[in-house]
Amino acid sequence: MSTQVLVLGAGFGGLEVAAGLSERLGTDIDVTLIDRNEHFMFGFSKLDVLFGRLTEAEASHPYSQLDKPGVNHVRATILSIDPVAKRVETDAGSFAADYLVVALGADLDPSATPGLVECGHEFYSIPGALAAREALNEFDGGRVVIGVASTPFKCPPAPSEAALLVHDLLVSRGLRERSEISLVMPLRTPVPPVPAASEAILAAFAEHGIDWHPQKVIQRLEPASKELVMDDGTTMPFDLFLGVPQHVVPKVVAASGMTLEGWIPVDPLTLETSYPDVFAIGDVTSVGTPKAGIFAEGQGAVVVDAIAARIHGSAGTLSYDGVGVCYVAFGPHRAARLNITFAAGVRPHGSYDAASETIANEKTDYGVSRLRRWLGED
Repeated sequence: MSTQVLVLGAGFGGLEVAAGLSERLGTDIDVTLIDRNEHFMFGFSKLDVLFGRLTEAEASHPYSQLDKPGVNHVRATILSIDPVAKRVETDAGSFAADYLVVALGADLDPSATPGLVECGHEFYSIPGALAAREALNEFDGGRVVIGVASTPFKCPPAPSEAALLVHDLLVSRGLRERSEISLVMPLRTPVPPVPAASEAILAAFAEHGIDWHPQKVIQRLEPASKELVMDDGTTMPFDLFLGVPQHVVPKVVAASGMTLEGWIPVDPLTLETSYPDVFAIGDVTSVGTPKAGIFAEGQGAVVVDAIAARIHGSAGTLSYDGVGVCYVAFGPHRAARLNITFAAGVRPHGSYDAASETIANEKTDYGVSRLRRWLGED
């Protein structure tokens, strides 16, 4: 009987585990990949949807394309996880395995910030981005505030990108001169591990008249007065608020007993949890890397190596190095590249490659290559 592997979640990390195990072991392994969604979407697509560069359909890539030896995709909602038995209950039945990989990401909780649901728009989900796009289309000038509710949050450069893209949109609509744009973040710089990137972003803010408010924590939004209230008591008026809501583990993960202080702790080198042969990767963990897909992908490769080695009675040769690349859009056709390392026991650091059309094309090529690798999409 072939080895059974359960992979929960078909994002960057889960898809990389499925693809990698299929490549390494083919039909000698039985991988069940469970996700409640019908389609895969890149996290960076939210900005393309928000600013009308992609429709929801264009940003969606059906899992039905997935056809890899040894991999079975199951569309189901996970109801419970038993990490001791390596067993899950879903609305499509029960599944058990020899190895369990939890890659369920982070959920959004807009209601955790009072007033956000009532008078703001989150843009970190596709439905949220669509609603925010409608609000932007109806906007006729005034104060736009982009705000981050708490840390950690997915794709740390995205709020800065959103501010720059709001500027471009308002310029194109002839509304910029009668509008103000502000970015409110709890961080001290836009990208703390890469000072050169932060300097470039802040220079772009200064050039375009975007107000930057660092180290500010949003306590609540006041619907009646349309004001942000910060934790230090200061306020900020807005006409349109685009927010990054609080991130939390999925409820089914919280109920599993696997979390500590809100996230799943793992060995930073192997990604194994405190439960033998149970791994967790990506946004659902507290491993210390940014909550971004490229890091989940790298973690997935380490887990593939570990599982394949154990099946053959040996130890894995890969250790997670915390290396990743992030792209920052400086407009619709220019992007910068951040090369970042979050290795265990080492201060996060990185390098910066200035924005260009070449790097924007590289980002597009990256997406195309992953769709081909994971889903077989041409």
